[in-house]
Amino acid sequence: MKAFIHPFVIFFASLGGAGIFLLGILDGSLLFLPLGIDLLLVGLTAHHHDRWLYYAAMATMGSVIGCYTTDWVGRKGGEAGVEKRISKRQLRFIQKRVHAGAGTALAIASVAPPGFPFTPVVLVAAALKYPRVKLLTIIAIFRFIRFTTEALLAIRYGRHILKIAESRTVETVIFAVVVISVIGSAWLVSSWLKAGRGQSARSHG
Repeated sequence: MKAFIHPFVIFFASLGGAGIFLLGILDGSLLFLPLGIDLLLVGLTAHHHDRWLYYAAMATMGSVIGCYTTDWVGRKGGEAGVEKRISKRQLRFIQKRVHAGAGTALAIASVAPPGFPFTPVVLVAAALKYPRVKLLTIIAIFRFIRFTTEALLAIRYGRHILKIAESRTVETVIFAVVVISVIGSAWLVSSWLKAGRGQSARSHG
């Protein structure tokens, strides 16, 4: 298991802030990376307390750039395109919250822990033509709040975090996250491509 996990972890960790920036882009895009950016941010900050603000800023910038690509996809596909990428049940849940207040929904999604549908909220808000500048500004503010909070917790509990991270249980969890990320990303990309081909075929039909 270590032979599989360590190259992945070491690669991004060795890049420092650049690694967090890259994972931030993936985190905000259509790829599926639960906990990836959070684990790297906490791990690096626990080792380098003096860089906490830098790491939080890099994570935020990367996430905003990733969200820009998600926003572009949502606007291009519209509601019809979003319906092909999100389950009907999840779509109805998100639409209710976005219609009730897109800004509030985006803010909550930006600070909510992994498991909350962050990317789908961005997609739906974009599909409903929520102003792009406002969308990205809200994400930037609240993602920064989330990442700075995680960084400060890493400083406070850094030694404990590093000790726990060395346990076999955490190693297993990371392995599971990586596997889920690969499978989820493959499924999302596949669905995206199929939806795009379907729309192209209808437009030429």
